[in-house]
Amino acid sequence: MNSRSLARALLVSVALAASIVLAGCDTDQVSLATNAKANQPVSPKLVAAMGEKDMDLNSPILIRLFKQEAELEIWKQTRSGQFALLKTYPICRWSGDLGPKVREGDRQAPEGFYSINPSQMNPQSAYYLSFNTGFPNAFDRALGRTGSQLMVHGDCSSRGCYAMTDEQIAEIYSLGRESFFGGQKAFQFQAYPFRMTPVNMAKHRNNPNMPFWRMIKEGYDHFEVTRQEPKVDFCEKKYVFDAAKAPDAKRDPVFDASAKCPAYVIPEDIASAVREKEQRDEAEYNKLVAKNIPVARMNTGIDGGMNKIFAAKIPEGSTGLSEGAEGNTLQMLAMSKAPGTIPGTVNPPKPNLEPVASAPQDEPVVAVSAPATSTRVASAQPAAKSGFFSNLGRKMGFGTADTTATTPPPQATASVAPAPAPATPSTASKLKAAVTHLVHREPAKDKPVVAAKPAEPAKPAETRVAATRPALKPSVADGGDDSGQMAGAAPVVSANSFDSRFGALK
Repeated sequence: MNSRSLARALLVSVALAASIVLAGCDTDQVSLATNAKANQPVSPKLVAAMGEKDMDLNSPILIRLFKQEAELEIWKQTRSGQFALLKTYPICRWSGDLGPKVREGDRQAPEGFYSINPSQMNPQSAYYLSFNTGFPNAFDRALGRTGSQLMVHGDCSSRGCYAMTDEQIAEIYSLGRESFFGGQKAFQFQAYPFRMTPVNMAKHRNNPNMPFWRMIKEGYDHFEVTRQEPKVDFCEKKYVFDAAKAPDAKRDPVFDASAKCPAYVIPEDIASAVREKEQRDEAEYNKLVAKNIPVARMNTGIDGGMNKIFAAKIPEGSTGLSEGAEGNTLQMLAMSKAPGTIPGTVNPPKPNLEPVASAPQDEPVVAVSAPATSTRVASAQPAAKSGFFSNLGRKMGFGTADTTATTPPPQATASVAPAPAPATPSTASKLKAAVTHLVHREPAKDKPVVAAKPAEPAKPAETRVAATRPALKPSVADGGDDSGQMAGAAPVVSANSFDSRFGALK
């Protein structure tokens, strides 16, 4: 066992060194190759959990995320070839409302299907570590949706992103890295407003986003019945899942998000299983509506959500639009161990005092027939300097997508609210106005309110940089609750290994 570990370590060193030489000995590449945060090993506890579930360290992964539940799931391929749930992470913070992102600056976190390749992994993130979701994909662009730098990152602070604790993102990042070393060219990222159950669909039946949600539920159902990553394509401004060539076709169908759908079929074993699930879900949905199940309240200006495990540990914390806890439940959660360090600057969900007016949307109508999809989800990345994973990915044939941005979204600055002066100011009123002028400030978004001392001028809000944090974070798998894990399927076929990926270096 020790000799195999040593051999693997040597292969990693040789591969990294080779990629650096091919890149022209760029000093940035050298620093990335030795980046301690990005190269943290997967914890022994999580590796042991993989063994119990018949998973290999380097086997492919898939991520599902749910806003309302404020949870991120890591699924991993077992030796049977199917995906099984490895671990569920509570989300520390997400912003916006339930529903897809529409335009730059709306604070919405994206919903839909996206593909994450090595170039989207950001080891130099100012929010500890991150990966770019790939928004907008081809479907988003076909609808004219805009936005950039939509990440999953650490620091528990969000402006249209999904924020975890530093310890959580370190572990998630390491799992993605290992899947790339095992030969996975990209992993799928599925983001939903909530778990697509009949109960949730009935509660949100009056939401204007329901046509879009019913469309992406098809992809959700494809994964539920197959436990395989659904193939995603786009045409006629809609998603198509698991599309295949028609029996009489001479070539594979070509999809264009804005063009008419080509002729395609969905494999009958998948189509029938999805159809049966949809019929069961629809029957349950109709029963709930007939019983007049209460409709979920629309957003009343609350900005995003937070998992209850984090909200319970923050003074006056709130889960916002996520599922909350009350009374003794919240008190009990406050006594449990948090999955990572909660920064002192954390800003729990609260009413948005400056809501952005929603732009009118022309959501596509879901087709009656089951759609299908291409191999990977198209994604557009903001142009940025190539990083280590990007260069390594191109050397290994992983693709040539742009790297993600290395800087966080700009932070809003505090503004001073002038104190109203009385018509005939007295000495006492002048003093009161001066003190009010110093301490009455509007808090900046994602920053705590700091009351300035009367004796000295107020300091500007600090800029958070990665260097102010410890270089490494202990894995969340080394402690905390494992109740979010579920047993996987029995193994049959071995996944690609790191050794086979770099076999040419032996």
